[in-house]
Amino acid sequence: MTTIAAVRGVLPGEPYEQGELTATFAELCLPPERRSVALVERFHRSAQVATRHLALPLERYRQLDGFTAANDAFLEVAVDLGVQAVSEALDAAGLDPADVDLIMSTTVTGVAVPSLEARIAARIGLRPDVKRVPMMGLGCLAGAAGIARLHDFLKGAPEAVGVLVSVELCSLTVQRDDPTAANMVASGLFGDGAAAVVAVGAEHRLAGTGPRVVDTVSHLYPDTDRAMGWDVGASGFKIVLGAEVPELVQIYLADDVKALLGAHDLEIGDVARWISHPGGPKVIEAIQAALGLERNDLLMTWNSLSRIGNLSSASVLHVFQDTLAERPAAPGDWGVLMAMGPGFAAELVLLQW
Repeated sequence: MTTIAAVRGVLPGEPYEQGELTATFAELCLPPERRSVALVERFHRSAQVATRHLALPLERYRQLDGFTAANDAFLEVAVDLGVQAVSEALDAAGLDPADVDLIMSTTVTGVAVPSLEARIAARIGLRPDVKRVPMMGLGCLAGAAGIARLHDFLKGAPEAVGVLVSVELCSLTVQRDDPTAANMVASGLFGDGAAAVVAVGAEHRLAGTGPRVVDTVSHLYPDTDRAMGWDVGASGFKIVLGAEVPELVQIYLADDVKALLGAHDLEIGDVARWISHPGGPKVIEAIQAALGLERNDLLMTWNSLSRIGNLSSASVLHVFQDTLAERPAAPGDWGVLMAMGPGFAAELVLLQW
């Protein structure tokens, strides 16, 4: 089985208080005739985010004009953050860049060709024959999906090392002069950050040194393509965020989790650690209701949402790191790592310590 040898999350700069970001959003992103700070404050309070990190100093956002400038800023910051995340994860695992056989990157907040993992490989000295898999478009579920795809690769290459790197700079996608509810919600919920996972196959010398991936489940839900995603145009990435997302969680998630667990003669009560993407307060509450969990079961998720916001694909990896550090599991304990995102879809990973 695949072993998770290290997980490391990184954040740019110092955190900003939510109130400061609310005032700046109202100034920059709402047209003067619709500039209601009170309305924006209501949306931002409901996100239950206390602080967030930004890719750029706050004053620089006043200078960004259009998609080209935003994407240039993405490239400026994303590679540095990705290099930091991968380097720290490899160091934590006791591995060198030359040990990596596959590197997979995921982002949904910027466009890079060559892709992020190619730029990171050049910076940190990965082998010239390293296999590369860039993923674009999976959004919030890509942290879980990336671990699942590393597992798929390592089943066929049991002596290999695989790395997943996620970089999401959500602040660079917020739309100016857009008073829609979706834009106001997104501007109060999403933050910036990156994370990396190092995984090894069953025959690697590090096998068994961390939690093991036992199984995975992917589920693409029917007729839900407008629940979450981007409308891509001249101004860049405009958020699509449907009110039906918590309802979709209620409809589908329990059956998905039960199917994953049932294949191993397990039930929800057998799971000691729940590692969930923090989609937002209503989504987390829907997860708790669907699975019959208490707030304490998802405390790492709630804490991450408050401290750094929703980092899209990097969020579940930050929650994973926090869980390993603050709620270490006992040998033999079971865990479920899960995320949902555009498609609309879910990715679930069954772990055992």
